[in-house]
Order: sequence, then structure tokens, then C-alpha cells
Amino acid sequence: MIPSKKPLIIGIAGGSGSGKTSVTTRILESLDATRVSVIPHDAYYYDTGIRPGVERNFDHPDSLETSLLISHIQQLRNGKSVQIPVYDFSTYRRKSELHLMEVTDVIIIEGILILVAKELRDLMDIRIFIDTDSDERVIRRIKRDTRERGRSVDSVIDQYMATVRPMHLEFVEPSKRWADIIIPRGVENSVAIDMVVTKIISLLSVRELEND
Repeated sequence: MIPSKKPLIIGIAGGSGSGKTSVTTRILESLDATRVSVIPHDAYYYDTGIRPGVERNFDHPDSLETSLLISHIQQLRNGKSVQIPVYDFSTYRRKSELHLMEVTDVIIIEGILILVAKELRDLMDIRIFIDTDSDERVIRRIKRDTRERGRSVDSVIDQYMATVRPMHLEFVEPSKRWADIIIPRGVENSVAIDMVVTKIISLLSVRELEND
């Protein structure tokens, strides 16, 4: 069922390993899952080699087709379904299949760089930044990439020092100033997450009343 009102757009940003996905999951658990969709910015990575000068640099804004994400959000806001790309980190390329996304009452955009582009963040009703200690983010990244992506510890550390850390300092950390809500300690901060959920429910209730 397509909502009669424009969907509530929520952006969840933060450094690599900050706990964005865990916070998103916790929010989903507190809401009606049928009313919420999640769009990962990661799905919009270009195939490796397409963008000269940023090959394998997944932490630079130019490595992502953000213009396509913006177009998709605009279409969803207008009540139209979209076809989301599916990125394969084992091959560094998009898969041939696409993921159909219908319009829901709440759409969460998740990614390290979603607050960098003004045109994208201006589409968001709530902008959230997960602020987690750098040491903890590195440990989480090592665990994730070695377990889920078959990477070696050395390769993860090398990538962190070569691109992740400098790009975080240049793009991700400065984008925090555009956040409406900053959540320290990520998913461990249950009080802040509960406040976000309460705000979402409140905004949805207001929109339902306006639609009566």
C-alpha cells in the first residue's frame, strides 16, 4: 500500500564501523517493519575502475553514484517505486539484478557519506550521526571485513591507513555538523535511540492526523 503522504526520510551517517547498521536495526525493531524501508548508500558504489583516480577508495564521495540515490529518493517521495542496485564487495562490481523498493511511510538512508552532498541531505527530515570512538571503529571494521568479506587483517589495516582514516577526517567527520541528532557510542546508547524512535512515531502520528 502506497502512503498517501510523502515518506519520512531519515539519514543515518557515521564513520566506518561506527554502528550505523546496528542502530538502524534497533530502530526497525521498535517500529512496524512493514512501514519502514532501508536504502544503503553502499549499494550505489560504482564498479571498480569506472571513476578514474578513486579506484578502490570506497571512502571518497566520488566512488558513489549519489546522483542516482538522490533521484531514487525523489521518486519515492513522489509515490513511485524504484530499482535499487545491488553491489558485490567480493568482485567490487554491481550485480546484474536490481532490488525493487516500494514506497513506505519511513525510509532510512544509511552510509558514511550521506550528509556530504547538500542535495541529498536536504531531502532528509531527520539527519543522524553515529559518533563512535575511532579505536572501536577500527576493531569493528577488522572483524567485519575478515569474517564477512574474506579479507586479511593486514589488508584491512593497510586500507584503513591509506584511505579510510584520511577520508574520514576530510569528509565524514566534518559532515557531522549537518546532523540534527548526534548519538555517541552507537547502539550502546539506548536512551538516544529511544528518543529517536519516539520522535519518528510522533512525526508519523502528526502526518496521519493531517491526512484525516
